[in-house]
Amino acid sequence: MTEDIITVEQATSLDGLFFKRVDRTPDKEALRHFDKSDKSWNSYTWKESLAEIARWQEMLARENLSAGDRVAILLRNCPEWVFFEQAALSLGLVVVPLYTDDRPDNVGYIIEDAGIRLLLIQDAGRWKRLAPSVENENSPLQRVLILESSSEAEKCVRNDDRVHLVENEIPSHGVEYKPRLVSDINSLATIVYTSGTTGRPKGVMLSHFNILSIAHRGMTMISVFVEDIFLSFLPLSHTLERTVGYYVPVMTGATIIYARSVGQLADDLVTHKPTVLIAVPRVFERVYNKIQDQLANGPGIKRKLFNKAVGVGWRKFERDQGRAGWHPSLLTHKVLDKLVGAKIREKLGGRMRLAVAGGAPLPASIGEMFLSLGVPVLQGYGLTETAPIISGNPVEKNKPASVGLPLRGVEVVVGENDELLVKTPGMMLGYWNNHDATSNVIDKDGWLHTGDQGRIDEDGHIYITGRLKDILVLSNGEKIPPAEMESAISMDSMFDQVMVIGEGESYLTALAVVDEAFWTVSAPGKPYTKEALNQKEIVSDALKRIRNALHDFPGYAKVRRVVLLSEPWGIDNGMMTPTLKVKRQSVLEHYVDDVKSMYS
Repeated sequence: MTEDIITVEQATSLDGLFFKRVDRTPDKEALRHFDKSDKSWNSYTWKESLAEIARWQEMLARENLSAGDRVAILLRNCPEWVFFEQAALSLGLVVVPLYTDDRPDNVGYIIEDAGIRLLLIQDAGRWKRLAPSVENENSPLQRVLILESSSEAEKCVRNDDRVHLVENEIPSHGVEYKPRLVSDINSLATIVYTSGTTGRPKGVMLSHFNILSIAHRGMTMISVFVEDIFLSFLPLSHTLERTVGYYVPVMTGATIIYARSVGQLADDLVTHKPTVLIAVPRVFERVYNKIQDQLANGPGIKRKLFNKAVGVGWRKFERDQGRAGWHPSLLTHKVLDKLVGAKIREKLGGRMRLAVAGGAPLPASIGEMFLSLGVPVLQGYGLTETAPIISGNPVEKNKPASVGLPLRGVEVVVGENDELLVKTPGMMLGYWNNHDATSNVIDKDGWLHTGDQGRIDEDGHIYITGRLKDILVLSNGEKIPPAEMESAISMDSMFDQVMVIGEGESYLTALAVVDEAFWTVSAPGKPYTKEALNQKEIVSDALKRIRNALHDFPGYAKVRRVVLLSEPWGIDNGMMTPTLKVKRQSVLEHYVDDVKSMYS
């Protein structure tokens, strides 16, 4: 395996990094994507990518934009996302990434707040949904570029002077890329809007240095090589994917493959055999639950074999980590791994070297299962405000219940109320147009207050124990962090989503969305409705499952009542953020009568 890392000093800026990569490995494959028009996988080398960026650069240079102006991307992951961003950065523009599945009113607010002058959008359908939110005469939006051409897109062009098709505006091949002669590494590169679980999103200002330094320091935690293949499916608007799934490959010369969709992820894993995967815990949870369901409905011997393989695999993992000695059962590991572990790894492509989990807590039992089967899951922790990585588990010092060790140069301490405080080279420049919010999270001594509660063990590993804002205070003064309880309950295949409730009350209750696939199998022929789910015997079974899930928790962790739901909490109904965090207040307001019924 070959290392070819471009340092922060060599890069000088994010666009400088890309230009330097082209110079280092011009003919190596950079980006691979599925072309819907000819239904085949196509590639760009680094040199070919730069030629495309030159065309986008020329097009944007004609748009009467000045350095510091904000431009936005609302695309699925694809090479054009990269081409547009690199072209914009090379002109000194500030890039604002948008989530493709965010609500139009939210996107409209961001366009207004950030003063977006130009927007690149996927297709006519998305523009038609968004247009009513940006039609007021004071809208800063002056130009909309639609990537995918169609008769509907042409109609949009005719109906709105601001709208143009990329294919009509972009110059033909043969344009030369013009690198910036002068760039300030500390200048603003991007504004990333955090999808807050309360209130309007805030624009996090990140500099070129913020992202470059964190990408580079991340590689002191894990090794990445020129031969590595990253499979990209977490949205590029998510800072974890942008820093680790995009800029780390540019920094190292690895190849990025854009998955077709989450639904086709399993096929893409087998087809492309990636060596690195960046994912949120939900992806690992789905694989885990699928395995558990298959075992529950399969022959007992298969379940015993699987459990044996996991048990022995865990012993081997702990021994490899230097935390356990030799045991006779390790003699069976090779055979068990061939029968169980190897088959699971084949479904992930068979070459997975690193599977990075971040963006939300990964239940320890899920991490342990994958590690026992030889899938190197590494959990990390970070915030958009820190570009984003704060800590991560190194391969050789991996504690799956933790979020790892701080990156080199990152300081983490435990402050008042067990809150984690951070100092980092990735520290944001502040919130866009929001000095008060900035001073609320960064104190006078330069510590960023994460809002997360945690502890640090004797080896320096960080453990997240709760979220300050989410702490429930019962009427007797007992303080309860609900996140770990919710995570434990969600491990049961009956439940898709769970929220524990009890603020100001004398006991805990829960709202739980029942998994539709579970219901179809366990109650064939019965309708998947709220009424059917809340029959007495079903609720009784749910409470029993919740009790079992919380068996090892302290005495306070007792859920007395539950209301079962069939409507998933999502972005569309306003109950989740685009980064799939539950908006607790929105859920409580939506189900106010159900909550009242549990306390009447």
